[in-house]
Amino acid sequence: MELKIKLLKWSAGIPVAMLNENTANLIGVKTTGRIFIKTLSKNPGGLSTIVDIAKTLVKKNEVAISSELKERLSLKKGQKVDVDLSPAPKSLAFIKKKMNGEMLSQKEVNEIIKDVVDNSLSEAEIALFISSMYEKGMNMKETIYLINAIFHSGKTLKLNLKNKLIADKHSIGGIPGNRTTPIVVSICAAAGLIMPKSSSRAITAPAGTADVIETIAKVEFSVKELEKIVKKVGACLIWGGSLEIVPADEKIISIEKMLNIDPEAQLLASIMSKKLASGAKYILIDIPYGKTAKVSKEKALGLKKKFEFLGKHFNKKMKVVLTRGDEPIGNGIGPVLEITDIIKVLKQDENRPLDLENKSLYLSGELLELTGKAEKGQGIKLAKQILECGKAFEKFKEIIKAQKGTLDHLKTAKFKKNILVKRNCQIIGFDNKKINYLGRITGCPMDKSAGLYLYRHVGDKLKKGEKIITIYTESKSRLREAIEFYKSQKPIIVKNN
Repeated sequence: MELKIKLLKWSAGIPVAMLNENTANLIGVKTTGRIFIKTLSKNPGGLSTIVDIAKTLVKKNEVAISSELKERLSLKKGQKVDVDLSPAPKSLAFIKKKMNGEMLSQKEVNEIIKDVVDNSLSEAEIALFISSMYEKGMNMKETIYLINAIFHSGKTLKLNLKNKLIADKHSIGGIPGNRTTPIVVSICAAAGLIMPKSSSRAITAPAGTADVIETIAKVEFSVKELEKIVKKVGACLIWGGSLEIVPADEKIISIEKMLNIDPEAQLLASIMSKKLASGAKYILIDIPYGKTAKVSKEKALGLKKKFEFLGKHFNKKMKVVLTRGDEPIGNGIGPVLEITDIIKVLKQDENRPLDLENKSLYLSGELLELTGKAEKGQGIKLAKQILECGKAFEKFKEIIKAQKGTLDHLKTAKFKKNILVKRNCQIIGFDNKKINYLGRITGCPMDKSAGLYLYRHVGDKLKKGEKIITIYTESKSRLREAIEFYKSQKPIIVKNN
């Protein structure tokens, strides 16, 4: 059916179209169904998109489009396009194949990822693909196919910096408050490494690095803007989803959040595709392990081998380290509370969280040694010098300024509750998964100022009436729910003295 384009001031985050109710009935599509819009020209372009339906906002001969759809197909007001029911994507057959436990080819994985990027698969269909990866797994060949497909789904960073060492660091996550990346990037960039760090938003945790940096700076940039920032200050701390760099990865991650699962093959592909797109030659991977971490020590060792194999396959100098993940790192959990910890470490504040500092120094030292900036065994010493003399904090402020940010105006949430211990006790453990869930109950990461503040760690003793944790929320109902969860689930394990 031939329709005219109507432009609305409408940004949906993904390509979306709107049809008049009568037109939708003629085409045979319902709300959240899919249509295929094709341009009428010598070289037609087309895109499958979700459709919304309106009675009066759109005329019978019109199709209204979101700004994302306008940009993807370069559409103009009044332009005529052909609109029809979206055909069933070919990749559905390949998703079903994976659901049956069969191995996929590079061509089949490419088709799935292409349909993810082109918006040809619904959220439910992408969820089936993620679930099949989680349930049936992918071997290393398929994982490499997935990395290739995701990497080639978007743009790459072209820094053209001769004789410069481009490096990157990544953690598989899962540990509350483990916000080492901004500190490591600041130290290593101050040492002369180029650190184009793109991060995801939180999947299962109360905050990801992008969520945390967003409290003080812009994290969404075009590729050209990002290249200027990195060339100017030697580093960045941005959200990868805004760049059209590995766009398939961000779409898959958004569905993973809903499902609250993170398949191993996708975890490997997500990290490796981002590193390939950033142009990093030197890569440090941090795998925290523990009873309530994402992975056990046994699984961490398996992941280490797989990352090392992938590093060799893609010709990268890679170091994989295993770190203890038995408890949260730092004091703050949640975007504002975590950036506060980071600034305290960089400023060398008297009350800084030393566990976060020590882990950041260790990771920085490993990366400085990997790149040859420090002699073997001297990495931590160099990292400590850079941190203590203030160079790391100066570099951090340069990065934030380049990303149009400021360190002022950080505020915690409106409502809070101090949890006090009822008798003398000692902390003997944490359940990281319950702490993460508690952080999500407070409203994180959407409510940037919400979260948790931990006053003690494993082995610490508390006297009756001392604070063990403070819960911050933006609503009384969330606060009540969080307190109830804390009392019933006991995410902090103590023994009475």
